[in-house]
Amino acid sequence: MERGQGGRPAKRHRASVVTDTVENLILDLVAWIARNERTYAETMDAWRTSCPQLPVWEEATERGFVETTFANGVLLVRVTPAGLDFLKTKRPDCYERLPSRSSVE
Repeated sequence: MERGQGGRPAKRHRASVVTDTVENLILDLVAWIARNERTYAETMDAWRTSCPQLPVWEEATERGFVETTFANGVLLVRVTPAGLDFLKTKRPDCYERLPSRSSVE
């Protein structure tokens, strides 16, 4: 297996070994952020993991499902249109229950 920086599998190989568990956790993360705007600190407190088998935050950002942005001096985490599409495709019931989809699209 080709190795990337730090001895971890290269990104293209790592993406191919994402498990169903990680996929479901990514959906949980996207839904959680889509329900309410979150600060970066709040998001990291809730979602950061040191387990290399559960790269939830890393996968979500690499796939472009979430982004960070500064607003009023605070670093915020927001769901991207790609993240909303992912949620709508994989969990339409959850997507439909979002408080105000027009404000996050």
